[in-house]
Amino acid sequence: MKASILTIGDEILNGTTIDTNSAYIAKQSVANGIAIAGIYSISDSYNGIYEGLEIAGKNADIIFITGGLGPTKDDITKQALANFFKTELCFNASVFEKIESYFKKRGNKQVELNRKLAMIPSSAELIPNDKGTAMGMRFVQHDKIYISMPGVPNEMRYMLSNYILPKIASEKNLPTILNKYIMSAGIGESAIYEKIEDIEASLPPGTTLAYLPNLGNVKLRLTTTVNEDSAKAIANLSAIQSEISQRIAQHVYSFNENESLAKCVGDLLIKKKMTLSTAESCTGGYISHLITSIPGSSAYFEGAITAYSYDFKEKLLGVSNKTLNTYGAVSEETIQEMTRGLLKKLGTNYGIAVSGIAGPGGGTPDKPVGTVWIAVGNKNEVKAKCFSLTNQREYNIKISAQIALNMLRNFILENES
Repeated sequence: MKASILTIGDEILNGTTIDTNSAYIAKQSVANGIAIAGIYSISDSYNGIYEGLEIAGKNADIIFITGGLGPTKDDITKQALANFFKTELCFNASVFEKIESYFKKRGNKQVELNRKLAMIPSSAELIPNDKGTAMGMRFVQHDKIYISMPGVPNEMRYMLSNYILPKIASEKNLPTILNKYIMSAGIGESAIYEKIEDIEASLPPGTTLAYLPNLGNVKLRLTTTVNEDSAKAIANLSAIQSEISQRIAQHVYSFNENESLAKCVGDLLIKKKMTLSTAESCTGGYISHLITSIPGSSAYFEGAITAYSYDFKEKLLGVSNKTLNTYGAVSEETIQEMTRGLLKKLGTNYGIAVSGIAGPGGGTPDKPVGTVWIAVGNKNEVKAKCFSLTNQREYNIKISAQIALNMLRNFILENES
């Protein structure tokens, strides 16, 4: 079974609003055994919506529609739907009563404009909206199911998860989609492919492998479709997951698709009953932000020193004036002293230090923009490495944080007794 997704809104087309609805619908649909045939974005115009309905329905069994159900002048989805399905817009007293009750509970006065929300195409099957006032609608035409939902993300998500997908699952014999994940860091997708090319080439029919790169990480997703023997399919998928993981073992940090490097490092520190601190320059506290975004991080994270200037590197981290003036802030010598000074001052078991040129300015011929030194260590050893990144400031900050966390992860594992 295939579905198309049709999002309505000028704000999506002009880039004012990011279309998160399509991503959510697609993810939830695929998880329920519904393949996505296409995703379309169209304008808040009658012709745009009408033509969009025709295009989205060509190669799909289900057409998910979001947006344009509000009471304002530009919300014309219902009129387009009524004409598309050759029906009339009719005032629905029951819907109007629910809208009145919704506003009354919130202490708001009902306005005449909201009567438009109660105008419903007569052939529509209504879908409850427990989070708002715009009802969802379901139409069936030529064995195709058209489902119109509000564009407000929390309303759409609740409606999709609690009413729409359960009904489709009860009506259709949908296959079970199984996924297994491998979370990797410190290796690119091309390098992974070279190591597992033969495994990927011999995947069983119906099993696919997706490479999903992100900042400093690559998520591998193994997928298979199951109609009958799910236990056997799970076992086969697990065996492939294990084989791939062995090939890139030093880069695998989790099999949980939602686990971050920061969470992985935190779990390692909890397991070893060790503590961590950070000394940040070019990342400006972003590493400590990632660490403290994990619930329970107070069990292992003691704190951070953001030392941006030469003066603060000297005063707060004990970096010598001679080192800074001889080698500069972005150097192996400085990053080594930053790490040792951090560990001495805060007394943690492990430390991370970062100093670099995030950009877009500040580079020199021998140290161009994107030059970043990162060190991790404990009282016995400090490992430092230089990275040549990009001229994009935000990217450099975020990728440096991921690299630093992965360096620490490897350092902890190498030092396990």
